[in-house]
Amino acid sequence: MTNRTENSYGTEKKFTLENNDTMPRFDRSVSLICWAYNEEKLIQNYLFRVVELLEQNVVDYEIVVIDDGSRDKTNEIVREVAKTNPRIKLFTNETNRNVGYSCMRAIKEASKEYLFWQTIDWSYDIRMLRTFLELLNDYDVVAGVRHTPAQQKGMVSSTLASFFMLFGHHLTKRSDNLPKAIVSVCNYIIIRILYRLPMSDYQNVVFYRTSFVHSIIVESDSSFVNPEILLKSYWKGARIMEVPISFLPRTQGEAKGTKLSSIYKSIKDVFGFWMKWVVLKARGKVNKGEVRRLNPSQWEKI
Repeated sequence: MTNRTENSYGTEKKFTLENNDTMPRFDRSVSLICWAYNEEKLIQNYLFRVVELLEQNVVDYEIVVIDDGSRDKTNEIVREVAKTNPRIKLFTNETNRNVGYSCMRAIKEASKEYLFWQTIDWSYDIRMLRTFLELLNDYDVVAGVRHTPAQQKGMVSSTLASFFMLFGHHLTKRSDNLPKAIVSVCNYIIIRILYRLPMSDYQNVVFYRTSFVHSIIVESDSSFVNPEILLKSYWKGARIMEVPISFLPRTQGEAKGTKLSSIYKSIKDVFGFWMKWVVLKARGKVNKGEVRRLNPSQWEKI
């Protein structure tokens, strides 16, 4: 771990698909974790796609699937696919517990040396997976940052998009429509102001050493779980590398993350734990880590 706290821009790594595709398979074991709720339209193709990606990039892997109490054929489909690939491990929540609980259960069940996640709707472009894994040799955490713009239409949308540009170019490039982008941006701004975590994204694909993330005591039970783990990693002195991972729009099924009940639960956690950890100082000793990222001017070339 490092005690440096300033942000810096790393340019020593050459991030290109050409270099990525010529690298040998990662020789350390990797867990891909995911969670699904009523995703019968997507889950089979998702698993085939994940297996293909991991076979190309990793020597030893497992796929941990949490069925979050689905009421459709999600569970049945996963079981059928798992018969052809024993590396797929299915765990089922008796009732729908939502993303926070399911994420933490998946992390707990992960048994390989490193872990990361991908959403069932394949929301993030992880074609550079092999390169991201390689960075774990130098960093404790590798965190994705969205950078592909949402397409805005109309005067109101364009005006709001321009407003959000004030908070950083990447913040308008987070989702496939404006309402979801607003939720994402507001979530980012609130967390950044309250917790002062100097990162460019809190809801994206993140790569961890499994033993490291297992050492973190997670208290939230909502979509705040991802920012919480990043925050506590930073407080533990982690060296964090930010890499560009674009958002990809959902093509089938129903998005669950912007439901009012989910948003309320997340907001409650954000403010409740801010009061506990920051105001009341219940977070214990802090040894701030280091956040590095590629020069943003390079990202659009990837």
